[in-house]
Amino acid sequence: MSSVVLYTPEVLGLAVELAGFALADDLPLRGEAKSKSCGSTILLGLECAADGAVTRVGVRSQACAVGQASAAIFAKAAAGHSRSQIQETALAVAAWLAGEREMPDWPGLRAIAAARGYPGRHGAVMLPWNAATQALS
Repeated sequence: MSSVVLYTPEVLGLAVELAGFALADDLPLRGEAKSKSCGSTILLGLECAADGAVTRVGVRSQACAVGQASAAIFAKAAAGHSRSQIQETALAVAAWLAGEREMPDWPGLRAIAAARGYPGRHGAVMLPWNAATQALS
Protein backbone atom coordinates (compact mmCIF):
# COMPACT_ATOMS: atom_id res chain seq x y z
CA MET A 1 0.00 0.00 0.00
CA SER A 2 1.25 3.44 -0.87
CA SER A 3 1.67 6.27 1.60
CA VAL A 4 0.52 8.73 -1.08
CA VAL A 5 -2.88 10.33 -0.47
CA LEU A 6 -5.45 8.81 -2.80
CA TYR A 7 -8.56 10.91 -2.21
CA THR A 8 -7.21 14.40 -2.80
CA PRO A 9 -9.39 17.49 -3.21
CA GLU A 10 -8.63 17.29 -6.95
CA VAL A 11 -9.91 13.69 -7.16
CA LEU A 12 -13.03 14.59 -5.19
CA GLY A 13 -13.59 17.63 -7.41
CA LEU A 14 -13.36 15.49 -10.52
CA ALA A 15 -15.89 13.08 -9.05
CA VAL A 16 -18.31 15.99 -8.69
CA GLU A 17 -17.59 17.19 -12.26
CA LEU A 18 -18.85 13.85 -13.57
CA ALA A 19 -22.39 15.16 -13.04
CA GLY A 20 -21.80 17.36 -16.11
CA PHE A 21 -21.72 14.25 -18.30
CA ALA A 22 -25.15 12.74 -17.67
CA LEU A 23 -26.03 9.66 -19.68
CA ALA A 24 -28.58 10.74 -22.30
CA ASP A 25 -30.98 8.29 -23.91
CA ASP A 26 -29.97 9.40 -27.42
CA LEU A 27 -26.33 8.32 -27.15
CA PRO A 28 -26.25 5.38 -29.59
CA LEU A 29 -23.13 3.51 -28.48
CA ARG A 30 -23.18 1.89 -25.03
CA GLY A 31 -20.62 0.08 -22.97
CA GLU A 32 -20.62 -1.25 -19.41
CA ALA A 33 -17.82 -2.16 -17.08
CA LYS A 34 -17.51 -3.49 -13.55
CA SER A 35 -14.47 -3.54 -11.31
CA LYS A 36 -13.84 -7.04 -9.99
CA SER A 37 -11.85 -5.66 -7.07
CA CYS A 38 -14.35 -3.17 -5.64
CA GLY A 39 -17.67 -3.77 -7.41
CA SER A 40 -17.85 -0.28 -8.92
CA THR A 41 -19.81 -0.05 -12.16
CA ILE A 42 -20.18 2.32 -15.07
CA LEU A 43 -22.52 2.65 -18.01
CA LEU A 44 -21.04 4.86 -20.70
CA GLY A 45 -22.71 6.24 -23.80
CA LEU A 46 -20.92 7.67 -26.81
CA GLU A 47 -21.79 9.41 -30.02
CA CYS A 48 -19.32 9.54 -32.89
CA ALA A 49 -19.02 11.64 -36.03
CA ALA A 50 -19.00 10.12 -39.51
CA ASP A 51 -15.21 9.85 -39.33
CA GLY A 52 -15.45 7.83 -36.09
CA ALA A 53 -14.26 10.55 -33.72
CA VAL A 54 -16.10 10.79 -30.42
CA THR A 55 -18.38 13.83 -30.27
CA ARG A 56 -20.33 13.25 -27.03
CA VAL A 57 -19.95 11.26 -23.83
CA GLY A 58 -22.46 10.41 -21.13
CA VAL A 59 -21.86 8.44 -17.96
CA ARG A 60 -23.89 6.73 -15.26
CA SER A 61 -21.57 5.59 -12.51
CA GLN A 62 -21.84 3.77 -9.22
CA ALA A 63 -18.20 3.94 -8.27
CA CYS A 64 -15.81 5.19 -5.66
CA ALA A 65 -14.35 8.67 -6.03
CA VAL A 66 -11.38 7.26 -7.97
CA GLY A 67 -13.68 5.55 -10.48
CA GLN A 68 -15.79 8.68 -10.81
CA ALA A 69 -12.68 10.85 -11.23
CA SER A 70 -11.33 8.49 -13.88
CA ALA A 71 -14.66 8.66 -15.71
CA ALA A 72 -14.61 12.46 -15.56
CA ILE A 73 -11.04 12.54 -16.87
CA PHE A 74 -12.09 10.30 -19.75
CA ALA A 75 -15.28 12.24 -20.51
CA LYS A 76 -13.61 15.65 -20.46
CA ALA A 77 -11.01 14.69 -23.07
CA ALA A 78 -12.64 11.98 -25.21
CA ALA A 79 -14.17 14.30 -27.82
CA GLY A 80 -12.18 14.25 -31.03
CA HIS A 81 -10.45 10.94 -30.29
CA SER A 82 -10.91 8.02 -32.66
CA ARG A 83 -11.78 4.46 -31.71
CA SER A 84 -8.18 3.36 -32.23
CA GLN A 85 -6.82 6.22 -30.11
CA ILE A 86 -9.16 5.35 -27.26
CA GLN A 87 -8.39 1.63 -27.50
CA GLU A 88 -4.63 2.32 -27.58
CA THR A 89 -4.93 4.61 -24.58
CA ALA A 90 -6.95 2.00 -22.70
CA LEU A 91 -4.14 -0.51 -23.21
CA ALA A 92 -1.58 2.11 -22.20
CA VAL A 93 -3.46 2.97 -18.99
CA ALA A 94 -3.62 -0.73 -18.06
CA ALA A 95 0.11 -1.13 -18.73
CA TRP A 96 0.87 2.00 -16.69
CA LEU A 97 -1.17 0.69 -13.75
CA ALA A 98 0.73 -2.61 -13.99
CA GLY A 99 4.04 -0.74 -13.82
CA GLU A 100 4.98 -1.70 -17.37
CA ARG A 101 5.22 1.79 -18.84
CA GLU A 102 5.07 5.49 -18.08
CA MET A 103 1.78 7.33 -17.64
CA PRO A 104 -0.02 7.75 -20.98
CA ASP A 105 -0.48 11.20 -22.43
CA TRP A 106 -4.17 11.81 -21.67
CA PRO A 107 -5.27 15.17 -20.28
CA GLY A 108 -5.96 15.10 -16.55
CA LEU A 109 -4.69 11.59 -15.87
CA ARG A 110 -2.05 12.91 -13.49
CA ALA A 111 -4.85 13.75 -11.01
CA ILE A 112 -5.33 10.04 -10.27
CA ALA A 113 -1.67 9.03 -10.49
CA ALA A 114 -1.66 7.96 -6.84
CA ALA A 115 -4.11 5.15 -7.71
CA ARG A 116 -1.24 3.30 -9.36
CA GLY A 117 0.04 2.51 -5.87
CA TYR A 118 -3.31 1.01 -4.85
CA PRO A 119 -3.93 -2.21 -6.84
CA GLY A 120 -7.42 -2.47 -5.35
CA ARG A 121 -8.34 0.71 -7.23
CA HIS A 122 -6.91 -0.26 -10.63
CA GLY A 123 -10.26 -1.69 -11.70
CA ALA A 124 -11.98 1.58 -10.81
CA VAL A 125 -9.45 3.54 -12.87
CA MET A 126 -10.09 1.27 -15.86
CA LEU A 127 -13.90 1.56 -15.74
CA PRO A 128 -14.34 4.28 -18.39
CA TRP A 129 -11.66 2.81 -20.64
CA ASN A 130 -13.18 -0.66 -20.52
CA ALA A 131 -16.70 0.67 -21.09
CA ALA A 132 -15.57 2.88 -23.98
CA THR A 133 -13.68 0.02 -25.61
CA GLN A 134 -16.84 -2.10 -25.39
CA ALA A 135 -19.01 0.71 -26.77
CA LEU A 136 -16.69 1.27 -29.70
CA SER A 137 -16.24 -2.40 -30.62
